[in-house]
Amino acid sequence: MTEPYADNIFDLPRLRDRSRVFADRAQAGVTLAEMLADLKDPQAILLAIPAGGLPVAAEIARRSRLPLDLAVVSKMTPRWNTEVGYGAVAFDGTVRINEDLLPLMGLTDQEVQIGVAEARQKVRRRVRVLRGGRPMPDLTGRTVVLVDDGLASGFTMQVAAEAVRNAGAGRTIVAVPTGHRRSVVRLAREVHALYCANIRTGWSFAVADAYVAWLDLSEDEVAAIFASFAGPPEAQP
Repeated sequence: MTEPYADNIFDLPRLRDRSRVFADRAQAGVTLAEMLADLKDPQAILLAIPAGGLPVAAEIARRSRLPLDLAVVSKMTPRWNTEVGYGAVAFDGTVRINEDLLPLMGLTDQEVQIGVAEARQKVRRRVRVLRGGRPMPDLTGRTVVLVDDGLASGFTMQVAAEAVRNAGAGRTIVAVPTGHRRSVVRLAREVHALYCANIRTGWSFAVADAYVAWLDLSEDEVAAIFASFAGPPEAQP
Protein backbone atom coordinates (compact mmCIF):
# COMPACT_ATOMS: atom_id res chain seq x y z
CA MET A 1 0.00 0.00 0.00
CA THR A 2 1.25 3.47 -0.83
CA GLU A 3 0.09 6.99 -0.15
CA PRO A 4 -0.59 8.62 -3.53
CA TYR A 5 -1.65 12.21 -4.15
CA ALA A 6 -1.68 13.20 -0.43
CA ASP A 7 -0.34 11.66 2.74
CA ASN A 8 -3.83 10.87 4.08
CA ILE A 9 -4.97 8.94 0.98
CA PHE A 10 -4.44 5.18 0.93
CA ASP A 11 -5.04 2.96 -2.08
CA LEU A 12 -3.91 -0.33 -3.61
CA PRO A 13 -1.55 0.45 -6.52
CA ARG A 14 -2.24 -2.92 -8.17
CA LEU A 15 -5.89 -1.88 -8.60
CA ARG A 16 -5.37 1.60 -10.04
CA ASP A 17 -7.33 2.41 -13.19
CA ARG A 18 -8.74 -1.11 -13.42
CA SER A 19 -12.38 -2.16 -13.85
CA ARG A 20 -14.27 -5.22 -12.54
CA VAL A 21 -11.84 -5.68 -9.65
CA PHE A 22 -14.47 -6.79 -7.10
CA ALA A 23 -16.84 -9.71 -7.51
CA ASP A 24 -19.45 -7.84 -5.48
CA ARG A 25 -19.85 -5.42 -2.56
CA ALA A 26 -19.07 -8.13 -0.01
CA GLN A 27 -15.68 -8.86 -1.57
CA ALA A 28 -15.02 -5.12 -1.72
CA GLY A 29 -15.74 -4.95 2.01
CA VAL A 30 -13.21 -7.71 2.68
CA THR A 31 -10.58 -5.73 0.79
CA LEU A 32 -11.31 -2.58 2.78
CA ALA A 33 -11.23 -4.53 6.05
CA GLU A 34 -7.69 -5.60 5.21
CA MET A 35 -6.72 -2.01 4.43
CA LEU A 36 -8.18 -0.86 7.76
CA ALA A 37 -6.54 -3.64 9.78
CA ASP A 38 -4.18 -1.19 11.50
CA LEU A 39 -7.06 0.88 12.87
CA LYS A 40 -6.76 0.04 16.56
CA ASP A 41 -9.32 2.31 18.16
CA PRO A 42 -11.78 0.67 20.56
CA GLN A 43 -14.07 3.71 20.30
CA ALA A 44 -14.24 3.68 16.50
CA ILE A 45 -17.58 3.12 14.77
CA LEU A 46 -18.55 2.29 11.19
CA LEU A 47 -21.32 4.36 9.60
CA ALA A 48 -22.61 2.93 6.34
CA ILE A 49 -24.34 5.07 3.73
CA PRO A 50 -27.35 3.07 2.56
CA ALA A 51 -28.17 1.41 0.39
CA GLY A 52 -24.97 0.29 -1.35
CA GLY A 53 -22.59 1.13 1.46
CA LEU A 54 -24.17 -1.27 3.95
CA PRO A 55 -23.06 -4.61 2.41
CA VAL A 56 -19.54 -3.19 2.16
CA ALA A 57 -19.53 -1.98 5.76
CA ALA A 58 -21.08 -5.24 7.00
CA GLU A 59 -18.02 -7.19 5.86
CA ILE A 60 -15.71 -4.66 7.50
CA ALA A 61 -17.70 -4.96 10.74
CA ARG A 62 -17.55 -8.77 10.73
CA ARG A 63 -13.77 -8.75 10.44
CA SER A 64 -12.91 -5.73 12.57
CA ARG A 65 -15.54 -6.28 15.29
CA LEU A 66 -16.32 -2.58 15.12
CA PRO A 67 -19.92 -1.50 15.78
CA LEU A 68 -21.96 -0.74 12.68
CA ASP A 69 -24.59 1.93 12.20
CA LEU A 70 -26.12 4.04 9.44
CA ALA A 71 -25.53 7.52 8.04
CA VAL A 72 -28.62 8.15 5.94
CA VAL A 73 -27.97 10.60 3.11
CA SER A 74 -29.95 11.42 -0.02
CA LYS A 75 -28.63 13.13 -3.12
CA MET A 76 -30.70 15.67 -5.02
CA THR A 77 -31.20 14.98 -8.70
CA PRO A 78 -33.05 16.74 -11.52
CA ARG A 79 -36.28 15.03 -12.56
CA TRP A 80 -34.92 14.25 -16.02
CA ASN A 81 -31.80 12.42 -14.78
CA THR A 82 -31.81 10.59 -11.45
CA GLU A 83 -28.16 9.57 -11.85
CA VAL A 84 -26.71 13.09 -11.76
CA GLY A 85 -26.75 14.72 -8.34
CA TYR A 86 -26.42 18.45 -7.71
CA GLY A 87 -26.26 18.17 -3.92
CA ALA A 88 -27.17 16.06 -0.93
CA VAL A 89 -28.99 16.13 2.43
CA ALA A 90 -27.77 14.22 5.49
CA PHE A 91 -29.55 12.59 8.43
CA ASP A 92 -29.11 15.70 10.60
CA GLY A 93 -30.48 18.08 7.97
CA THR A 94 -27.06 19.20 6.68
CA VAL A 95 -27.31 20.33 3.05
CA ARG A 96 -24.55 20.78 0.49
CA ILE A 97 -25.17 22.12 -3.02
CA ASN A 98 -22.82 21.83 -5.99
CA GLU A 99 -23.00 25.50 -6.95
CA ASP A 100 -20.69 25.00 -9.95
CA LEU A 101 -23.06 22.45 -11.46
CA LEU A 102 -26.30 24.41 -11.14
CA PRO A 103 -25.76 26.78 -14.09
CA LEU A 104 -24.94 23.81 -16.32
CA MET A 105 -28.17 22.09 -15.34
CA GLY A 106 -30.33 25.16 -15.84
CA LEU A 107 -32.06 24.77 -12.48
CA THR A 108 -33.93 27.69 -10.97
CA ASP A 109 -33.69 28.63 -7.29
CA GLN A 110 -37.24 27.34 -6.84
CA GLU A 111 -36.39 23.99 -8.40
CA VAL A 112 -33.36 23.66 -6.13
CA GLN A 113 -35.42 24.44 -3.03
CA ILE A 114 -38.03 21.90 -4.07
CA GLY A 115 -35.23 19.37 -4.53
CA VAL A 116 -33.89 20.11 -1.04
CA ALA A 117 -37.35 19.73 0.50
CA GLU A 118 -37.92 16.41 -1.28
CA ALA A 119 -34.51 15.10 -0.23
CA ARG A 120 -35.18 16.09 3.40
CA GLN A 121 -38.46 14.21 3.28
CA LYS A 122 -36.78 11.16 1.77
CA VAL A 123 -34.08 11.19 4.45
CA ARG A 124 -36.65 11.42 7.26
CA ARG A 125 -38.60 8.51 5.79
CA ARG A 126 -35.51 6.35 5.30
CA VAL A 127 -34.27 7.07 8.82
CA ARG A 128 -37.65 5.94 10.13
CA VAL A 129 -37.83 2.81 7.95
CA LEU A 130 -34.20 1.70 8.16
CA ARG A 131 -33.43 2.59 11.77
CA GLY A 132 -36.77 1.30 13.02
CA GLY A 133 -36.79 3.68 15.96
CA ARG A 134 -33.22 2.98 17.03
CA PRO A 135 -31.48 6.15 18.25
CA MET A 136 -28.44 7.55 16.49
CA PRO A 137 -25.28 6.67 18.46
CA ASP A 138 -23.37 9.37 20.29
CA LEU A 139 -20.41 10.28 18.07
CA THR A 140 -18.79 12.79 20.43
CA GLY A 141 -15.02 12.40 20.35
CA ARG A 142 -15.18 9.11 18.45
CA THR A 143 -13.41 7.98 15.31
CA VAL A 144 -16.09 7.59 12.64
CA VAL A 145 -15.42 5.49 9.54
CA LEU A 146 -17.87 6.42 6.79
CA VAL A 147 -18.40 3.65 4.24
CA ASP A 148 -20.03 3.68 0.81
CA ASP A 149 -19.70 1.48 -2.28
CA GLY A 150 -17.91 4.17 -4.25
CA LEU A 151 -17.21 7.85 -4.91
CA ALA A 152 -18.38 9.41 -8.16
CA SER A 153 -18.86 13.14 -7.56
CA GLY A 154 -18.29 12.59 -3.84
CA PHE A 155 -21.03 14.99 -2.78
CA THR A 156 -23.02 12.37 -0.86
CA MET A 157 -19.95 11.46 1.17
CA GLN A 158 -19.00 15.10 1.67
CA VAL A 159 -22.31 15.93 3.28
CA ALA A 160 -22.11 12.76 5.41
CA ALA A 161 -18.66 13.81 6.64
CA GLU A 162 -19.94 17.29 7.45
CA ALA A 163 -22.84 15.79 9.40
CA VAL A 164 -20.63 13.59 11.58
CA ARG A 165 -18.33 16.53 12.27
CA ASN A 166 -21.40 18.50 13.35
CA ALA A 167 -22.23 15.58 15.66
CA GLY A 168 -18.87 15.98 17.41
CA ALA A 169 -16.81 13.19 15.88
CA GLY A 170 -13.16 13.26 16.91
CA ARG A 171 -11.73 11.83 13.68
CA THR A 172 -13.48 11.28 10.36
CA ILE A 173 -12.26 8.51 8.06
CA VAL A 174 -13.72 7.57 4.68
CA ALA A 175 -13.49 4.00 3.34
CA VAL A 176 -14.73 3.19 -0.16
CA PRO A 177 -13.86 0.38 -2.60
CA THR A 178 -13.62 2.64 -5.66
CA GLY A 179 -13.53 6.32 -6.54
CA HIS A 180 -12.62 8.86 -9.18
CA ARG A 181 -9.24 10.45 -8.52
CA ARG A 182 -10.65 13.98 -8.63
CA SER A 183 -13.30 13.21 -6.00
CA VAL A 184 -10.87 11.29 -3.80
CA VAL A 185 -8.39 14.17 -3.75
CA ARG A 186 -11.08 16.77 -3.06
CA LEU A 187 -12.72 14.78 -0.26
CA ALA A 188 -9.40 13.94 1.39
CA ARG A 189 -8.99 17.63 2.23
CA GLU A 190 -12.05 17.40 4.49
CA VAL A 191 -11.29 14.20 6.43
CA HIS A 192 -8.46 12.77 8.49
CA ALA A 193 -7.87 9.75 6.23
CA LEU A 194 -9.36 8.30 3.07
CA TYR A 195 -9.07 4.65 2.05
CA CYS A 196 -9.97 3.85 -1.56
CA ALA A 197 -8.78 0.51 -2.92
CA ASN A 198 -9.45 1.23 -6.61
CA ILE A 199 -8.70 4.82 -7.69
CA ARG A 200 -9.55 5.52 -11.32
CA THR A 201 -9.14 8.45 -13.66
CA GLY A 202 -10.68 9.45 -16.98
CA TRP A 203 -13.59 11.48 -18.33
CA SER A 204 -16.17 8.77 -17.76
CA PHE A 205 -16.63 7.15 -14.35
CA ALA A 206 -19.25 4.80 -12.92
CA VAL A 207 -19.04 3.17 -9.50
CA ALA A 208 -20.66 0.03 -10.94
CA ASP A 209 -17.70 -0.51 -13.30
CA ALA A 210 -15.57 -1.65 -10.36
CA TYR A 211 -17.87 -4.63 -9.76
CA VAL A 212 -18.62 -7.83 -11.65
CA ALA A 213 -22.00 -8.18 -9.94
CA TRP A 214 -23.86 -4.92 -9.33
CA LEU A 215 -27.35 -5.18 -7.88
CA ASP A 216 -29.63 -2.58 -6.33
CA LEU A 217 -30.75 -3.24 -2.76
CA SER A 218 -34.30 -2.69 -1.57
CA GLU A 219 -35.05 -0.84 1.66
CA ASP A 220 -36.27 -4.14 3.15
CA GLU A 221 -32.91 -5.77 2.39
CA VAL A 222 -31.01 -2.85 3.90
CA ALA A 223 -33.21 -2.85 7.01
CA ALA A 224 -32.68 -6.61 7.44
CA ILE A 225 -28.89 -6.33 7.19
CA PHE A 226 -28.81 -3.47 9.68
CA ALA A 227 -31.13 -5.29 12.11
CA SER A 228 -28.79 -8.30 12.10
CA PHE A 229 -26.08 -6.05 13.57
CA ALA A 230 -28.11 -3.62 15.64
CA GLY A 231 -30.68 -6.01 17.11
CA PRO A 232 -34.40 -5.27 17.51
CA PRO A 233 -35.40 -1.66 18.17
CA GLU A 234 -36.75 -2.48 21.61
CA ALA A 235 -33.35 -3.75 22.68
CA GLN A 236 -31.76 -0.34 22.16
CA PRO A 237 -31.27 2.02 25.11
